[in-house]
Amino acid sequence: MATVVGEFAPDFSLADSYGMKVRLTDYIGKNVVLYFYPKDLTPACTTQACDFRDRHEEFTDLNTVIIGISTDPVKRHAKFKEKYSIPFILLSDEDHSVSELYGVWKQKSMYGKQFMGIERSSFLIDKEGKLIKEWRKVKVANHISNVLTYILTTHSNSNYS
Repeated sequence: MATVVGEFAPDFSLADSYGMKVRLTDYIGKNVVLYFYPKDLTPACTTQACDFRDRHEEFTDLNTVIIGISTDPVKRHAKFKEKYSIPFILLSDEDHSVSELYGVWKQKSMYGKQFMGIERSSFLIDKEGKLIKEWRKVKVANHISNVLTYILTTHSNSNYS
């Protein structure tokens, strides 16, 4: 199963920062911004999480839940949330199965070394559970504004009410 815009987003169940299981289908009736990021407590990932945090209320007003996913363990997510007052859900995908399901587990390269890791990506899922937009190879600058703008410009669609 892979992600295809216009089809139902692949469901999954992962542990949140409290160790509680969360399923994507728990949020039917709300829009979901599902974002995958490489690692808690690193500069770009912290900036991205804090940008989502700072605009959290705007997403809430648009009936939209934010869910962040990385391969970090639950305890690291808890530390990250506490340190930066992150108000939304962070899920632990330690075995990268959900990252693979969404096609974001990729070969990467840094300082000449190759390794597997998450390619920063975001997915917008409507209140019925359908994938309606994806952003791949995300650059952190202006990304959250771009996601909000997309939701606002398509807000007249009944799936956003």
